Amino acid sequence: MKNEGKKIIRWLAGAVSLTAFLVLIVIRPLPFLFYQGLPHLGFLGRALYILLLGCFLALYRIARGPTGADRIVAIDILGIMIVGLCAVLTITTGRSWYLDIGIAWALQSFISTLAFSKYLEGRGFDE
Repeated sequence: MKNEGKKIIRWLAGAVSLTAFLVLIVIRPLPFLFYQGLPHLGFLGRALYILLLGCFLALYRIARGPTGADRIVAIDILGIMIVGLCAVLTITTGRSWYLDIGIAWALQSFISTLAFSKYLEGRGFDE
């Protein structure tokens, strides 16, 4: 019973801090260092910071995941968020090579997720 109380307090502290961070991003976003002539720069800046927060949370799950499957899902989510970051950077900077990096990362992330899944099942890569 004592561990459940600590778990609830830790969960509530995390939920409150995440909510406060997201409200802070919506109300007053951090300065944005890229091209300033875009009409939707505020939205793109907020999207960038939310994606960065999601990347840090996925990295936390990769480090502290209780099982291998949790870590694999977090690695896959991290790959998806990095592709999103590449898309936002493509829009804000106007450089298309970020999109090429995002496409290559998506392919690599898909292949690595398949490889990790086969490893957890105990099957070989040629099956």
